[in-house]
Amino acid sequence: MQAASFPMCGIVGFISKKGWVHPPCVPAILDQLRHRGPDDQGYLVYSERGAKLGREWTDQAADAEVIFLHRRLSILDLSDGGRQPMATRDGRYFITLNGEIYNYVELREELERLGYRFQSGSDTEVLLAAYAAWGVEALRRLVGMFAFAILDVVRRVVFLARDPFGIKPLYYAATDHSFAFASELKTLLEFGNVSRQVNANRLFSYLRHGLCDYGSETLLADVLQLPAAHYLEIELDSDRGPRPLCYWEPALEVRDDLSFEQAAEQLRALFLNSVALHLRSDVPVGSALSGGIDSSSVVMAMRYLEPDVELHTFSYIADEDALNEEKWVDLVARAAHSHVHKVRPSPAELMADFAQLSYMQDMPSGSTSLHAQYCVFRAAQKAGIKVMLDGQGADEILGGYSYFRGARLASLVRQRRWRQAGNFISHAWRWPGAGGFLLFEDASHYLLPRFAQGPLRKLVGKDLVPSWLNEDWFHQHGVRPHLLWDSYHSPHVLQEKLQRELLEHLPNLLRYEDRNSMAFSIESRVPFLTPELVNFVFSLPEEYIVAPDGTSKAVFRRAMRGIVPDPILDRKDKIGFATPERKLLSAVSRWIQERFDTEVAAEIPAIRMDVISREWQQIEQGRKPISYSVWRCLNVIEWTERFQIQYS
Repeated sequence: MQAASFPMCGIVGFISKKGWVHPPCVPAILDQLRHRGPDDQGYLVYSERGAKLGREWTDQAADAEVIFLHRRLSILDLSDGGRQPMATRDGRYFITLNGEIYNYVELREELERLGYRFQSGSDTEVLLAAYAAWGVEALRRLVGMFAFAILDVVRRVVFLARDPFGIKPLYYAATDHSFAFASELKTLLEFGNVSRQVNANRLFSYLRHGLCDYGSETLLADVLQLPAAHYLEIELDSDRGPRPLCYWEPALEVRDDLSFEQAAEQLRALFLNSVALHLRSDVPVGSALSGGIDSSSVVMAMRYLEPDVELHTFSYIADEDALNEEKWVDLVARAAHSHVHKVRPSPAELMADFAQLSYMQDMPSGSTSLHAQYCVFRAAQKAGIKVMLDGQGADEILGGYSYFRGARLASLVRQRRWRQAGNFISHAWRWPGAGGFLLFEDASHYLLPRFAQGPLRKLVGKDLVPSWLNEDWFHQHGVRPHLLWDSYHSPHVLQEKLQRELLEHLPNLLRYEDRNSMAFSIESRVPFLTPELVNFVFSLPEEYIVAPDGTSKAVFRRAMRGIVPDPILDRKDKIGFATPERKLLSAVSRWIQERFDTEVAAEIPAIRMDVISREWQQIEQGRKPISYSVWRCLNVIEWTERFQIQYS
């Protein structure tokens, strides 16, 4: 295989449009992103006098219109040939790329047939040539995870793009005089003209629903993110604000020309091909292994494709029987002949890591499972692993969560297929997480009209505005409490829910994984998330995803027979990286109360800290079940203090 430079890294850009607006200290920014690219760095300065590329920054940018900064994590081809920012031979295009183009070999061959000659083995150079050849159409040809910027000095345009699923981050902030973008939100805050004012609507979404990464908005009012599958152009000679444009959406048409067995066979081929692309590496490759279907399939596919590869698996082992998946981890590790690494985070580790974990995440997180993942990547770094594969995204596209059964039942009801609905209920209620009232509660979320949602949630103890939130403050800041997605109109409710899951739920998980892996300078790859694979899955009938007996991921389970051990594929429970939240937090109860009692906490007007303190005491005393409210409030307190967030 031809060597290539896979530049998993950090990127920063600054554009001055109306007279020079001096950027922050460049060396400080490069140092701040060192964890994303500890192996090399570089810069581009562009002005009317021309473009200058270099490695060690010198403050000679008094008249610069565009600055690109880059930190590099080298996986292959450690030579200077892969150094960024990179230019085309004719000096027209300059690029800084965060991520990987997995199909760079195939694209390179196609471009060579068009007459392009390459100077390195870098996928970055292939991407740059692809953009020069095809413009924005190049985005639809890419298989990879990426966020990149390209400067075109002839058109005087900076082109920004993000991969179809938003695996790699790209934040930006615009003023009348400048435009800045970066891989991490904390970097943008180094630009003095970027406000730290909170986005009240997005804060409510996080505190109430645990979500803050969907769409273009962020938790900061003046900072946006380029949505997944979007690009935008900044014209250096125009005052018009940039407008993100979508270049890819999942296919919506359901096909009926494939039997279940044929669909499983094609899905198997697509998945194995994706894993093969994601295995392109000349360094030891590892994988996160929970023992569930998704991570086990990734590990076993790696072994199936590369019988002799040195394979390392990294697993979180919960200190609670109901959440412990060690027997499944061991089963897969033996079958894959992998080097097994296990982590068992303690409450003391959680408390010790909390501040750094929060800092690396940029924004608040959903649960303590984030810390388990953080410890897994730390173990991988200690073992000398720079590349990890992960099963992220499979649950969202293959109906892996229990509430997808409710969506499938809602589809049958909406289509008035009463007999099938009755049969589905008689089987599906036996699955964990669907028994008793849960299956009907989940289905009702998709079937009930908007006006009935509030009373139902109140009835089951899920008020839209819980007592620990300051409803008056949110109201004063223009927030009208609502469900994220409160109406489902399609007769194919499950399909609609799967599509929305890509927009609503998945972005949070991808942010967690990106920040946790990059915290330890590790490249994390997610082979379930390619446009071709997702388009195929979304084209299948709903009963191939959630079977008539309630089996989730039905077609994928069938696809992996003969590769993944049968006991894994026959699992009915789903645990993942679930942590014993109550046990963990109770062990550090004093620390939690101290955080709730700080001046910073008292000055956060969106949260009623007296109520959350009482709620925590009731949880600790066993008088109330654990909820995510405690963890979310801890996160907001830490985030507010660390980044000096403003609530005025």
